[in-house]
Amino acid sequence: MTSPSITRRLFGASIAALALIGGWASAGAAEVNALVWCDHSDPNLLKPFEDATGIKVNVKEFEGTGAGLAIVEQSQPGDWDVMVIDTVDVRRGVERGLFEPLPEDKLPIADIFPEVLMDQHSKVEGQRYGITEKFGYNTIGFNKSKVDEADMQTLGVLTNETYKGRLAIYDYYLPVIGLAAMSIGKKTAELTEADLPAIKEVLLKMKANAKAVTDVVASQTVLATGEVDVLVGGGEWVTAGIARENPDLDFSIPKEGAVLWSQSLAMFKDSKNKDAALQFIQYILSPEGQARLATSACYWGMPANAKASLDEGQKKILRFAEQAEFLKRAQGYPAPSEDLDKKMQDLWTEMIQAQ
Repeated sequence: MTSPSITRRLFGASIAALALIGGWASAGAAEVNALVWCDHSDPNLLKPFEDATGIKVNVKEFEGTGAGLAIVEQSQPGDWDVMVIDTVDVRRGVERGLFEPLPEDKLPIADIFPEVLMDQHSKVEGQRYGITEKFGYNTIGFNKSKVDEADMQTLGVLTNETYKGRLAIYDYYLPVIGLAAMSIGKKTAELTEADLPAIKEVLLKMKANAKAVTDVVASQTVLATGEVDVLVGGGEWVTAGIARENPDLDFSIPKEGAVLWSQSLAMFKDSKNKDAALQFIQYILSPEGQARLATSACYWGMPANAKASLDEGQKKILRFAEQAEFLKRAQGYPAPSEDLDKKMQDLWTEMIQAQ
């Protein structure tokens, strides 16, 4: 395996070469203002691009599409150039008139895992407004020294009393409701209000087994410290980044499947720095940018570009070679109507408050 210092030099040289070949060199003191998730704030991701292009990247972090759109609504047109957004929510931004079509001929579309392009969400009237950059699974994360790995191959284990007091639940209603639905044979894309009572029953059984309902950071902590043995809604984004320090942490894609999460990049229609914004998007989607994003300090995830420059150790942790089979069993996030979404949130609140 290449040493970290050599790898950094190789990445830097490669990115600098890409900058020259792709015409990335900045003519002036250009900037990109980006609304991002925490994985994009890593200096190991941003600095090589800034050094190669002279373009300064200013980031503001948020969690969840709603929070991101709220920031946009409170901003002036042109304040932001690029946004990271759940792929399933790209259309919401388009419907609000926020995003600029992306030039497909300047993006590595052919190198993206086809299952995560999600054109039904990313394209409107034939034009692409979002491009998938990273993906993974909300599924079962676990400590394999504490559980029977065979148990982790079915979602039914999450309501098994054997694991009472040994679970934590990731505090995001859509993927966990999706997992609950899949555990009883329902498809996430077809959920209706009529399905909620059965889903509620599953969620309450999960909650009865749970020691905690946790956010992103706490999810990693409770699993890594051994406070719990299983994380409902966990996955590579929880276990991969700390797997080298604790190789007992792993995730499974059960026989019923897992919920596929996917994040995309979009460019704002009112951006004042569209050339620089496109260069930033191109860098993030390049093999070098993808490797750095996939292994960001905040959380790891699968790179959307199958040619990402990951080393063999990183690929093994992310289970890169197994992705074709994983993707066959994965289902997308539930995408409820506004009314159904509210009912799902109410159901989630009821589950959290249950004793």
